[in-house]
Amino acid sequence: MIQTISRLLKIKLPKGQSAFLWGPRKTGKTTFLRAAFPASLSYDLLQTDLFFEFVKRPFLLREQLMAADPKELNEPVIIDEVQKVPQLLDEIHWLIENKGLRFILCGSSARKLKRGKANLLGGRAWRYEMHPLVSAEVADLDLLRALNRGMIPMHYMQEEYRKSLQAYVRDYLKEEVFDEGLTRNIPAFSRFFDAMGYSHGELTNYANIARDCGIDAKTVKEYYQILSDTLLGTMIEPYKKQQDRNVIIRAGKFYLFDVGVAGAITHRQIPQEKGEQFGRALEHFILMEILAHRVYRELDYDVNFWRTKSGLEVDFILGRGEVAIEVKGTSRIDSSDMRPLKAFIQEYRPASTFVVCNERAPRVHEDIRILPWRDFLKMLWNGEVIS
Repeated sequence: MIQTISRLLKIKLPKGQSAFLWGPRKTGKTTFLRAAFPASLSYDLLQTDLFFEFVKRPFLLREQLMAADPKELNEPVIIDEVQKVPQLLDEIHWLIENKGLRFILCGSSARKLKRGKANLLGGRAWRYEMHPLVSAEVADLDLLRALNRGMIPMHYMQEEYRKSLQAYVRDYLKEEVFDEGLTRNIPAFSRFFDAMGYSHGELTNYANIARDCGIDAKTVKEYYQILSDTLLGTMIEPYKKQQDRNVIIRAGKFYLFDVGVAGAITHRQIPQEKGEQFGRALEHFILMEILAHRVYRELDYDVNFWRTKSGLEVDFILGRGEVAIEVKGTSRIDSSDMRPLKAFIQEYRPASTFVVCNERAPRVHEDIRILPWRDFLKMLWNGEVIS
């Protein structure tokens, strides 16, 4: 069933062009590549025999491809989990330059490659990202299912999702951070991961988290950078178009890459579409849709939040202030819910303002569009929110 989902990501490579495809594990990169490039030669470095073979003798890739049928080489060669054997990139570089081969290099993180000063092909490969599923890819999206399970394909589809989510979080800690050697202090990072989960989506206070974890604030910042570099999350920075003493401009807000993974870390279960936990999860879910939209539609707009020292906050500001979005889990929006948006409108005059909520029907209050979450997402993917 998972393989029948048509993904929004499109990879079209002209002659001589290669690509990197990055994304967290189990988001569907391998399944997507098999469907999009069925005739391609493929190497999966998660296979231990292949991994050890190429670690010892990376030149084998070049020799094997030189012996391949030329017709097979008309399609890009796929190397899955390329970050596991950085030495292959020199061979790939040579094959691109001297034989005109194309490659799609797939992995969960470029951080290990950058730290090891690996050959990143000097601009010869375009960058693509795979996100978890989005609403435009799932027919009749079940919101509670999405918020509790997340949008990693297997978790959203699978009935035994709890065990899979728990295993995923534990394995990701081990495989993506510890096994890749991105941090040596395993106990400290484990404590940080728990603390990060409970401050998820709130203003990040490095000093408080450092105190809770028994490490310094500089190390906490480095841990957040590891999560960002491994595509496990995104730090959303405050909107600061102009200097204003009343606006918070330094502390960011960190969101994990999947709402289900965030829920698993905090042991959250959402039984119904109301309440504080539902509202926080809905905000996170909408952000993930926005970030995926920005990547899949190849629109390089900024995503920020706006907050004043008096506590007024607008969840998401897109572009250079053109779009302001407030997300509310309630099924009834009143005037107090729109106070932050009205303050932002008065100060910055955005082109469009939205309240995304759980009301049944869309309506307009003054210049603010109040939309059920499903209507907003339809507008987003149709290019009617930002383009």
